[in-house]
Amino acid sequence: MDSRGAVVTAEALSVSFAELAARLRGGADREGSGADPLRRAADDFLDGLAAISRLDAKSAALKVWLAAGYSAAAVALAGPAESPQDHRGQEMAVVAEVACAMTVSERSAGALLGEAHVLTTDLPLTFSALQAGTILWQHARIMVEETMNLDPAGAQALEAHFLDPEVVNPARGPAGELIPGRFRHKARTWRERHHPVSIEKRHARGLQDRRVEYAPDRDGMAWLSAYLPADQAAGIWDRTTAAARALQGPDESRTLTQLRADTVATWLLDRIGDSAGAVEGNGGVPSPRAQVLITVPVFSLLGLTDEPAMLNGYGPIPPSMARQLVADGADSFHRVLTDPRDGAPLEIGRSSYRVTKAQRQWLRLRDGKCPFPGCSNHSLDNEADHLLAWAHGGTTGISNLSQPCHKHHRLRHITGWTPTPATKNEPPGWTSPTGRHYTSEHPDWEPPAWPSGMLEVPGHQEPDCPPSEDALPKGILPSHALSSSTLPGCQHPANPSPGWAELWSVLEEPQPSLSVADFLWFTAQPLRNGAAP
Repeated sequence: MDSRGAVVTAEALSVSFAELAARLRGGADREGSGADPLRRAADDFLDGLAAISRLDAKSAALKVWLAAGYSAAAVALAGPAESPQDHRGQEMAVVAEVACAMTVSERSAGALLGEAHVLTTDLPLTFSALQAGTILWQHARIMVEETMNLDPAGAQALEAHFLDPEVVNPARGPAGELIPGRFRHKARTWRERHHPVSIEKRHARGLQDRRVEYAPDRDGMAWLSAYLPADQAAGIWDRTTAAARALQGPDESRTLTQLRADTVATWLLDRIGDSAGAVEGNGGVPSPRAQVLITVPVFSLLGLTDEPAMLNGYGPIPPSMARQLVADGADSFHRVLTDPRDGAPLEIGRSSYRVTKAQRQWLRLRDGKCPFPGCSNHSLDNEADHLLAWAHGGTTGISNLSQPCHKHHRLRHITGWTPTPATKNEPPGWTSPTGRHYTSEHPDWEPPAWPSGMLEVPGHQEPDCPPSEDALPKGILPSHALSSSTLPGCQHPANPSPGWAELWSVLEEPQPSLSVADFLWFTAQPLRNGAAP
């Protein structure tokens, strides 16, 4: 934004506020006239809120430009600094001046100046989107935070993924339609996947910082927090939630949040690592298995690539962590392999009214959370719901199922909010009682990275698809199980090699009909002696 752009933005803001005032004045004049005036007034209020949100974004862009402009002008007026102390003094003077002019703390002023510098020099797409009102100020700040410590190419790639629809593999859905918390999660996930430094190396450094912190608070209370590896933290959280849920009942007055706190206190104080301790008011705190989903790219699970795995409810984790969880055989973790073509989890389906355990896991993978816009509930007890009721002809298929949290499941059945159709890869959107449609957040599945040189593995060639029965081990995999629709480019052996035969020796109990999901799962199993296949 140059001076002319700033003038245009300021004039546009003035016009927009005038138009909003005229509309509100007209709405007041129209009260009691025409058909359904109350409905029209409600629509005007909602339109006004949406307009104000966009105007706030444009105002923030103008504030950023003014702050960056003053900083540059002040540096030019002060002249070159003669020493580091002189340079620091100039910076402090600029921050203090901005803080006094805006009547904010110097910390807030310093943060604004830093963000303004990054947005106006390093993140042009973010600044332009903020100026246009298509993202909020919170989105812009998150972009600044998530591009921190990235090189210029990495920062531009992250920014383009969310704000440039012409980029290769853009994000699904406009960034401005995500609440800031969900946008932060998606931006951080993309950053972890594409960071130039391996997640294994970054995790090794972070592991050195694990700690427990204690901070006294008011009213006889205190904060206790732990900085742990993601798999441990997610397991503790999910198990604590499940235990708290088990304690709820008609005679239980404590909230779920209070029950979580009491459960953790009991486990830690009475018997660390043992669930036999008792919480006041009940006979004991159960310690059920947490049901954590890990989505692992096939080649990453096999150790051929360093692509991050995904821990449901958290985000990317190092592949070594995922491999360790799978190798341990912990029944509290469900392993889900992704399709090598597009990164989507392999579908599971049934045809009955009852929603199976496998389908519930699939819904958790497809939606990632409660599909209501802005809801971040990853709770294990989200409720599977038929979009089109079974009594009205609905089927129990992935495309007719959703998994709203208890709050939004109830919202659907006691208000005029209704879900819209879903697909096997996209969660349903929602239509409000006013007729407005709101899209749900779509997970950004990405094709996994293929190991370099994989297509040149000895004994492999590109056959015509599907392969003949003679090209596959007898009695284990029918030819229809591997075809151009199941694996990319039919890159599977046309002529079995010793390595291919050794792969099949991993199967302890070969089945006469093996699905693609089973095939990918079995090929990831360790050998009998514990070695990797």
